[in-house]
Amino acid sequence: MRRDDNGHALEFQQRIDRGDKIEPQDWMPESYRQALQRQMAQHAHSEYVGMLPEGRWITRAPSLHRKCILLAKVQDEAGHAQYLYSALESLGLSREQAYGQLLSGQAKYLNIFNYPALSWADVGMIGWLTDGAAIVNQVPLSRSSYGPYARAMLRICQEESFHHRQGFDLVRKLVEGSPDQREMAQEALNRWWWPTVMVFGPPDEDSVHSQRSMRWGIKLYSNDTLRQKFIDQTVPQIHHLGLSVPDEHLRFNQETGHYEIGLIDWDEFQRVIQGNGQCNRDRIAARRHAWESGAWVREAAACYAHKQAARLTERQGEQNV
Repeated sequence: MRRDDNGHALEFQQRIDRGDKIEPQDWMPESYRQALQRQMAQHAHSEYVGMLPEGRWITRAPSLHRKCILLAKVQDEAGHAQYLYSALESLGLSREQAYGQLLSGQAKYLNIFNYPALSWADVGMIGWLTDGAAIVNQVPLSRSSYGPYARAMLRICQEESFHHRQGFDLVRKLVEGSPDQREMAQEALNRWWWPTVMVFGPPDEDSVHSQRSMRWGIKLYSNDTLRQKFIDQTVPQIHHLGLSVPDEHLRFNQETGHYEIGLIDWDEFQRVIQGNGQCNRDRIAARRHAWESGAWVREAAACYAHKQAARLTERQGEQNV
């Protein structure tokens, strides 16, 4: 790093420490830009892929009311991806490049979306547990040091709160229903609990990126801190519903005031992240099909934009004459 870059880096860190927002036109270390691109791309891809498990249940929703709710939720997730891809463009990473990284396997998305939604209760668990975890993770990101990312998170978190409430309501209706419906809810909880606990990422001692991202204000809390907050707020909700946490080692520590859980299967986490989960191949195949099928739309939009630009140039030329 050159001497002038050292001076820029010191001033940059001072801005971060003061809580200033970094904007696209501001100087930033290249490593800061790359860290942002990695985290924001993973986030955008997770929203984009995350539509798939629930989307397949739209045509099988048990009522028109539930279908409308699920349609709105899936539409929101698509919008979240677009907000984040737009923010990524401000860092010099185009949507085409971001999609290409996803489809090639170079970019990752959250492990939890590689698990199948096998029953209607799974739709509730995704909304209640997965989006509940998203709220815990994403609300602090609305104070991220990068302005476009923080502003996108304000809208996203508001909508995630709706998703969380509808998921809890769906599960509540099931546990208040027939014995079979209650059993369906418990069985879904058994399958989604541990993947959701893993969704915050590896333990702090094994996290490659967390410390640097926190120093730069890209994220505000460590993986384990966020995971503990989620566990502490969700376990009482499970008990309130009369369901059982699928963890025989779960206990409440009176001294710390926190729930303690059993050992997490990090080997499973690594298998899924590396592309060997139950639905990895299906998820990428679905996104590749959507990208290829939508090529004509992108070409038409580009052609229209080119013609509009040509007309504008022609009109400006006529006015100058």
